[in-house]
Amino acid sequence: MQKVLIISDTHNHLDSRLMPHIEWSDQIWHAGDWGNVGLSDTLESFKPIQGVYGNIDGATLRQIYPKINHFFCEEVSVGITHIAGAPSQYKPDALECFSIKIPDIFICGHSHILQVKRDFQRNKMLFINPGAAGLHGFHNIQTCIRLKIDGKRIFDVEIVEMEKGKTL
Repeated sequence: MQKVLIISDTHNHLDSRLMPHIEWSDQIWHAGDWGNVGLSDTLESFKPIQGVYGNIDGATLRQIYPKINHFFCEEVSVGITHIAGAPSQYKPDALECFSIKIPDIFICGHSHILQVKRDFQRNKMLFINPGAAGLHGFHNIQTCIRLKIDGKRIFDVEIVEMEKGKTL
């Protein structure tokens, strides 16, 4: 079994309130807009990372992370890209991801809008946009997602909400 923390749009900010969730997790998935390589290095010092670069990320992060990332966690296929739209209207990067393989879980970021839903048009794929874990942007609540995977089973999907700008 794997416990996964899914974050996006940190924009140079690692909120201290994420630490209990990082400690809880076995791995972290980041859907882009890291902000700087220092944040990536810090997260990687805690847990294994799967991720992609976002539209604000510079050359160094683009060398570390791909635009589209496909991998397996246990027996679940996962696809991640930063700018994807939503199930009602996917953007080109999402369609490119699906042309490679339709994953069991599809992760994206960019919009700063938390959304978790099944895409019944694509084999009941679980669509997850964890919202924004950083401070930059219009969102009022910083968010991320926790979930567990055991074999093919995805369960205990939880939303983590933190009032924007507040700290421990």
